Amino acid sequence: MKEAVQLKWSGDMAFEAEVDNHGIILDAKPEHGGKDQGPPPKPLMMVSLAGCTAMDVISILYKMRVELEDFNVTVEGELTEEHPKHYTSMHIIYGFKGKDLPRDKLQRAIELSQDKYCGVSALYRKVMDLTYEIKIL
Repeated sequence: MKEAVQLKWSGDMAFEAEVDNHGIILDAKPEHGGKDQGPPPKPLMMVSLAGCTAMDVISILYKMRVELEDFNVTVEGELTEEHPKHYTSMHIIYGFKGKDLPRDKLQRAIELSQDKYCGVSALYRKVMDLTYEIKIL
């Protein structure tokens, strides 16, 4: 299976990416020659991880009949100081809100995402430390 995205230069440091017929603007901060019209590329690596595992977890919890009032995923990344700057680790914080949430099912959904379903986690784990925690709000 092959996938592709297209990136088109919009001037200065701005680019528009086309992903499954959805446009995403990428840009740099003014101190790096951009106009801050969109996020820079590297943090989108964290967005990819958060989105991949969040969709897995929600899908699995639906199947387990766990009812949530709210759910969010935060990803924190440690970036090197030297070039080429890259992430050395990422930490995922799963935030759940609801009545009498079964922690064992939340844990199981996350484990299934991390160990079986999330391709972004599988790839990132090969090159950096990935950790996570659960917060029940």
